[in-house]
Amino acid sequence: QVRLVESGGGLVQSGGSLRLSCAVSASLHSFNAMGWYRQTPGLERELVAQIILGGATNYGDSMKGRFTVSIDWAKNAVYLQMVSLKPEDTAVYYCAADQLLPEGRRDYWGQGTQVTVSS
Repeated sequence: QVRLVESGGGLVQSGGSLRLSCAVSASLHSFNAMGWYRQTPGLERELVAQIILGGATNYGDSMKGRFTVSIDWAKNAVYLQMVSLKPEDTAVYYCAADQLLPEGRRDYWGQGTQVTVSS
């Protein structure tokens, strides 16, 4: 059973920074991609950042230039560095892992961590 545990969320003022961490219970080599998503009540979950485990990264449009996703292979961890935070970045942030298996694709999700940006 793969577990993803997020940490690092909290309350920060507009313009501030936060670094989210995601601890993964399996080797990152087991997955083809790791990502961060966020969700605000009443809205659909949206992509924040994704890293393909060959090196390519993708970011949501409003996150480009402000957020950076990275991985630590040795620690089986994924990070999201967020700077210049805005009140509209307030959401629950989820870590996700994407795995390709012979029988198909499988996704794993963490429980989420709350990020609140005050104006």
